[in-house]
Amino acid sequence: MKVHKLATVAATVLALSAPLQAATWSDTFIGYRYGSDFTEPNNSQDVSKNIVQLTHVSGYSLGQNYFNLDVLKSGSEDPASGSSDGATEFYLAYRHQLHLGKLFETDLSFGPVKEVALTAGFDLNTKNSAFAPRKRFLAVGPTLKFDVPGFLDLSLYYAYESNHCGLAFCTHKDLSFDPYYQINLAWGLPFEAAGLPLKFQGFTNYNGAKGKDYFNNETKPEHLLRTSLMLDVGQLAFNKKNTFWVGVGYEYWRNKYGNHGKPGVDTDAPTLNVEWHF
Repeated sequence: MKVHKLATVAATVLALSAPLQAATWSDTFIGYRYGSDFTEPNNSQDVSKNIVQLTHVSGYSLGQNYFNLDVLKSGSEDPASGSSDGATEFYLAYRHQLHLGKLFETDLSFGPVKEVALTAGFDLNTKNSAFAPRKRFLAVGPTLKFDVPGFLDLSLYYAYESNHCGLAFCTHKDLSFDPYYQINLAWGLPFEAAGLPLKFQGFTNYNGAKGKDYFNNETKPEHLLRTSLMLDVGQLAFNKKNTFWVGVGYEYWRNKYGNHGKPGVDTDAPTLNVEWHF
C-alpha cells in the first residue's frame, strides 16, 4: 500500500465518523507520572522525567475516539538544545475506531470477541533537544474488541512514519521510513482485591523494522510496554468512584525508535502515577 493510500484510508475512516460525533459516553482525565530510570538513544545516563498527560476517551453510535497529549519534562541528563536545563517534549496521539458490526447492523462477535473495528489515527511529536525530532505517524488497520470487564483491544496496523534529525552529522535531516506493521494491545481492566477498587491498564506495541535510519543503519523491530496498577482513592476516601486514582507503573522499551547496539535504547523504568478524572 502506498503512503498516500494509507493516508486516504485513515482520512476516510475519520470522515465517516464526522457527522456522528454526539457522544454517548466519555471519560477525561489529567494524569501525572514520574520516573528516574528513563533512557534516550546515545545517552548513557538514566533520565528523570516529569510527565503530565491529558486524556479523553468517548463513544458514539458507531464507534469511539481516543486522544492523549503527554508533556514530558526531562531532567538535566537529557538537556534542551544549547542549555543545561532538561528538554521538553510534546507527544500527541489520536485513534478513531469505527465499529463495523454497528455500521453494518450485523453481529460480528465470535468466541471471546464482541466486535470488530476499523481503526485509524496519527501521532505527532516535537522536542527541543539537539536531535529536534518531529515525528509524524499514520496508522490504519483492524481491531478485535474482546468481551471483558473494561476493555481489551488487539489491533494490527499498517503504519507510516517520518521524522527529523537536527544533528549536524545526520546523513538524512528529514527521513521517511519504510512502511511497517505494528501490533498493538491496549487494556483497562477493573477488579477488586481485598475489598480495594483497582484497575490494571496499559498498552504494548510491537513495531516491525522500518528500513534505514538517519545514518543509513538498518533499524530493528521495536517493543514498547507501558502499564500501571491503580487504586481508586477517590472511591475509598470520598465515595466518588473514578475521580482520583494513585498507583505505580512500569515502562519497558527495547530498541527505542528502532535503534540498537548503542547506549540508551533499552528502558526499564518504574513510575509513580496519578489520575484526576472530571
